[in-house]
Amino acid sequence: MDVAWIALSLVERIGGKTFRALLDHFGDPARVLTADDRSLRRVPGIGPTMSARIQAVDVQAVAQLLPRWQQAGVQIATSNEAVYPARLREIEDAPPTIFYRGDSLNLPEKTAAIIGTRTPSREATTRATEIAMQLSESGYTIVSGLARGIDYLAHQGAMAVPSGRTFAVLGSGVLNIYPPESERFAAGIGKRGCLLSEFHPQAGPSPSNLVARNRIITGLSDVVIVVETSVDGGAMHAARFARAQGKPIYTYASAATGNAALLADGALPLPENLSQL
Repeated sequence: MDVAWIALSLVERIGGKTFRALLDHFGDPARVLTADDRSLRRVPGIGPTMSARIQAVDVQAVAQLLPRWQQAGVQIATSNEAVYPARLREIEDAPPTIFYRGDSLNLPEKTAAIIGTRTPSREATTRATEIAMQLSESGYTIVSGLARGIDYLAHQGAMAVPSGRTFAVLGSGVLNIYPPESERFAAGIGKRGCLLSEFHPQAGPSPSNLVARNRIITGLSDVVIVVETSVDGGAMHAARFARAQGKPIYTYASAATGNAALLADGALPLPENLSQL
């Protein structure tokens, strides 16, 4: 396990593109972490703030944390390892490191993201559950973000199917479940798929983390289904990531302003027969 790689990937706001630019320039993470400010700032995208963050990295502290995380059930996959999901490696800003808890990080042939508002209507509540169950019965793994509302219902619908599998992508660390009331439910997801995050395993949620994890939700998925959202809802971030990644986006006509905006912008109407996805 490359501790320098993991330590560098945990630098605040480093992102996959900047991480790769550093590797292209220096060759390996250990050389990045021993570089001086002048050398670091030769790399496009590295300014004084990022340079200072990189120089402040304590590799030994990360090395001491690794066995504690592993004892707590955390597994680690870096983007240069075979265990790292191939679909995710293909996206523009793929996270350099994934921390996960669960039975496997392996994805089957078919995956679907099911996302939407934290405050769904009665119709959307029913639809989210039914869509997740039908797709699970057809062999899809359901990917969502463990948020209240549609995300929770998507995971729950998948787990209601005996063979159903689901992945929860967190905007916090995998040892700091958010929302906290879902901790027991999250443990169940870990037995039927996995919990994963690019963030420090003990990190708390933040608005930027919650937005960033959307690119992972869509990156892991073959199709993206927005069940219900307002035009300024978090699911619209996911839709933008999905569009940039070339993933098909499905929704249906409803009173929700986001659904209407997505359809007007080229999203596909969700078919009655989900086998047509």
